[in-house]
Amino acid sequence: MKFTFPFFSRHILLLLLLFLLHTSLCLAASGTGGSWSLLLPSIGISAMHMQLLPTDRVVIFDRTDFGISNISLPSGKCRPNSTDCSAHSVEYNIASNSVRPLMVLSNVWCSSGTMMPDGSLVQTGGWGDGDHAVRIFKSCDQCDWHEMLSGLSQQRWYATNHILPDGRQIIIGGRQSFNYEFYPKKSATETDFFFMFLVQTNDPNVENNLYPFVFLNTDGNLFIYANYRGILFDYVHDKVVRTFPAIPGGDPRNYPSTGSAVLLPLRIAQGNVDSVEVLVCGGAPREAYNNANNGKFDKALDSCGRIKISDPDPQWVMETMPLARVMGDMLLLPNGDVLIINGASAGVAGWEVGRDPVLSPVVYGPDKPTESRFEVQNPSSIARMYHSTAILLRDGRVLVGGSNPHDRYEFSNVLYPTELSLEAFSPGYLDPILSGLRPNIISPTNKTTVRYKQRFVIQFQVSCPILDPNLVKVTMLAPPFNTHSFSMNQRLLILDGSNTTVAVGNSHYEVRVVAPSSGNIAPAGNYILFVVHQDIPSEGIWVRIR
Repeated sequence: MKFTFPFFSRHILLLLLLFLLHTSLCLAASGTGGSWSLLLPSIGISAMHMQLLPTDRVVIFDRTDFGISNISLPSGKCRPNSTDCSAHSVEYNIASNSVRPLMVLSNVWCSSGTMMPDGSLVQTGGWGDGDHAVRIFKSCDQCDWHEMLSGLSQQRWYATNHILPDGRQIIIGGRQSFNYEFYPKKSATETDFFFMFLVQTNDPNVENNLYPFVFLNTDGNLFIYANYRGILFDYVHDKVVRTFPAIPGGDPRNYPSTGSAVLLPLRIAQGNVDSVEVLVCGGAPREAYNNANNGKFDKALDSCGRIKISDPDPQWVMETMPLARVMGDMLLLPNGDVLIINGASAGVAGWEVGRDPVLSPVVYGPDKPTESRFEVQNPSSIARMYHSTAILLRDGRVLVGGSNPHDRYEFSNVLYPTELSLEAFSPGYLDPILSGLRPNIISPTNKTTVRYKQRFVIQFQVSCPILDPNLVKVTMLAPPFNTHSFSMNQRLLILDGSNTTVAVGNSHYEVRVVAPSSGNIAPAGNYILFVVHQDIPSEGIWVRIR
């Protein structure tokens, strides 16, 4: 006898199969190691410096003294008293995937900068006619650079900038500049301040303390790391308040033995941050710079040092990366992981002295067990060597550009040609298989303003029917200024109240959070806010804290 299912039984079975398939996708825990896409084969310049602005545009610039670039200035413009009619800065429009040439006049080579509370980029220093310059860029359809050639007290070449709780920025160091200063100045007579720490960390004829790693601690002081050791510095009273142990091994981590560093995510609870940690990774052995200039390219460092600067007796905890790396960039991802990307496995930073590109990024999970924190990602096909950059975008992708280890644009007959392309790395959390887990923020809307200590509600949607409220958190990222393997002003906050998620409808939820309590935890300005579910972040929205 032939057996057949009734129609309603077949219908129920089909629904059950669809439900099981949907649920299995919802329970997927991770992506596939990320993916790469070429955005533009050429933006006309090599991306030596990058900053994401609240307009969702990226200002990018190179240097002005290498010759003609591959993109012309608009309307037949040329540089004053010059036959160079090419641009050395562009604005990249993420939405249209296009660039607009900009006119930067003074030399921005190896300069520094910080996004200010009003959303403008204030950018300082450089080489030659730009070493005392302050440049301001405000993003709009017709905006261009505004420059003040004598805006600084001292020359700043390879310096580091950081935003402060009072809305000013501090500018520290630079080649043969053993001092620091502020911008804007409080008075016409304010000048620079001598900084002995930079003298003490300077290696003769090599330096190894340029582009120092600087982070604002939650007590209002600055953690400053140069060469192989760090201090806690009270810039208000111009004094060192704490000296930290030297990193084990004593190898340099700053330019030109270029490693990178991040301030690990700051978790806010009842208005405070109990634990503040810094992670320093990569670099080169102490003799690597001299050896590279003599044709011997030492293997880069494969070690990371992690130190809890909030401890009463802080000590370095060392870890080993799966790939040795010099000139790598370290970026905070919306879910609290750290992406290590770009760079080389031998040599140092500088012209023609790096070798063997590292094509595979690595993701570091700070909260994972020690033995499983590093995960190697899928490789790019483009070498990103000296003068390469990377920044996080609001949609969770990482914008990657640059690479020019030559003193001119060189496209042939060299080991590592000048790279004018832009590409995007999509971390595993953007894998389409995880789309059911990805939150979609409904409110507040983009470009919302919140005040310190303000309680506010975030409404979001997750299409999967299964949501664990304990696996939801809200993070806020301060978009950094990136150059030379260091992201200045980079900061990720995990907001207080992230575990208060409740359902308010079919696939709709809300979470009540509290804005940071002070400028020491979050300096006033523009941040990107994300809702993260099972380590899968939403697309971010711009939020301004004041």
